[in-house]
Amino acid sequence: MADEEVLMTSGSETRQAPQRVLVVMAHPDDPDFICAGTIARWAAEGSEIIYVLGTSGDKGSDDPEMTPERLVQIREQEQRDAARALGVKEVEFLGVRDAELLPDLNLRRAITRMIRKYRPDAVICQDPSARWQGQWYIQHPDHIAMGEATLAAVYPAARDRLTFAELLEEGLEPHKVREVYLAGAAEPDFWVDITDWFDAKVAALSAHKSQMGDWDFSTLLRQWSQDTAAQARFHRFPGSERMVLAEAFKYFVLD
Repeated sequence: MADEEVLMTSGSETRQAPQRVLVVMAHPDDPDFICAGTIARWAAEGSEIIYVLGTSGDKGSDDPEMTPERLVQIREQEQRDAARALGVKEVEFLGVRDAELLPDLNLRRAITRMIRKYRPDAVICQDPSARWQGQWYIQHPDHIAMGEATLAAVYPAARDRLTFAELLEEGLEPHKVREVYLAGAAEPDFWVDITDWFDAKVAALSAHKSQMGDWDFSTLLRQWSQDTAAQARFHRFPGSERMVLAEAFKYFVLD
């Protein structure tokens, strides 16, 4: 990890970027769609990034010849290749079957284990309150479940010693996460300039060949990122006047 301080802006306050970040999402390609520019930027600036995926995407194919077992192998490798393009240090898969994630105690315990294992300063997860976007997208139930379980793992499960006490027997001591970023947030209040890291985002998504196929997604992705930068300027977010392309989050600091 780089020793130099990485500075970011939130509101009127200048602060260090997180040194270690746990990105917890439902499927392979989820983090690359909604926050890969931020991940590429932070990794380049010295942050240590770990991905945790709830599923291996074993239902994500319309090919009648595809099997879930083969698809797991394909999608896990695609995610590792995408992570490598961004500078992500580690990728973990929890192994829940695609489209079967539930925000229950089992999932909460599994995520708590990852938080206590890696001891991140910050967690990025999906926003469980974002149920739809406009008139064109209904949120996948796995995204909602993973976001809800992750927030419950961050607080109070990872912090409280007697919650999932069996993790203590694994040598996993309690850990307090300081920052949470909800990606794909329904009501964002924090934006990251990804103008210089957009190509890395495209490269990461291009690694997911089983999902992207021949789709030329870069034009639409650029438009989304431009719209997000415009949203930051509308909210007069510090530094937004220089943003051409951006990603958005709902941001929390936990005391």
